[in-house]
Amino acid sequence: MEKNKLAVVIPSWNAADSIGQCLDSLLSQTTQPEIIVVENGSTDNSVTFIRDKYPSVVLLEQARNFGFAGGVNIGIKKAMADGAKYIALFNNDAVADKSWLQNLVKVLDGEDRVGIVTSKLMDSHKTHLDSTGDYYTTWGLPYPRGRGEPVSDKYDKDTAIFAASGGASLYRVEMLKQIGLFDEAFFAYYEDVDMSWRAQLAGWQVCYEPSAEAYHQIGATSAKIKGFTTYQTMKNLPILMRKNVPLPLALTVGPRFWLAYCSFFWSAVWRGQFWPAFKGVVMSVYYLPHILIARRKIQKNRQVSIDYIKGMLVYDLPPNATRLRSLRQKWWKLTGRKNG
Repeated sequence: MEKNKLAVVIPSWNAADSIGQCLDSLLSQTTQPEIIVVENGSTDNSVTFIRDKYPSVVLLEQARNFGFAGGVNIGIKKAMADGAKYIALFNNDAVADKSWLQNLVKVLDGEDRVGIVTSKLMDSHKTHLDSTGDYYTTWGLPYPRGRGEPVSDKYDKDTAIFAASGGASLYRVEMLKQIGLFDEAFFAYYEDVDMSWRAQLAGWQVCYEPSAEAYHQIGATSAKIKGFTTYQTMKNLPILMRKNVPLPLALTVGPRFWLAYCSFFWSAVWRGQFWPAFKGVVMSVYYLPHILIARRKIQKNRQVSIDYIKGMLVYDLPPNATRLRSLRQKWWKLTGRKNG
């Protein structure tokens, strides 16, 4: 594939200590792309470092932080203007195996209805999985498949996945032109699951390619801002559910989701994070007009059956939802029945 037909977009914020390894790994790929770094208003020496050390990289400097969603959209628009057919997204605190991109490209080249293909993303020590794609549950909660498990071939043959991690995935431009770019209301967290929801509903497939390997410093960016994860989680989970879950499914997913959401809120309060949790709830309400407009378009253009979507969901809680599992167990004991 010609270089200008393939691009990798890296959103970056205050990553001078990690982006060098990231860019080195992308410049060493067996399939060479255009590399685009979107500099999200960093206050460290990131811009100078990239400009001096990596002159071949396209550097798009922004005056402020547009988040993951806004940042990658800027890079995607640049890549599309340059004629890209496929666009990969990659975290600034990740490192790619030398054949990472080549192996992702092979999937999209071979399957016309695959709109997104994601990687085997491992921790930086290469000992445990970070993600082999994301699930979405009947509780309205997404989670990365395999996170925290020892690296193995457990998921290597299970290549159909509900959602792709934005940290190391390849997107078909034809699909992006149909369903739109990332929703900037998310800023960060779950915007990749939202993209996959829209892709699935529009009839595109999402795949996992285990031979495409990358390694990620988990939480390296979000850990720099206190309360950031709590705020984004409380804001974005309702946006994700309200926009995408079709009405017949919402009747069963919705009650479980709101129970889980209330549990998350009080858990945040218990951890001393009332304010970021409260702000997240308020902002999820603030975005209601945006959600309703987007939902109408998404559901109107749905190309797959409710049964297809039901078949892609996980009928259980995420593995790390220990508090909710305990509450559910008490409910089962009280009612004498089991209902996931």
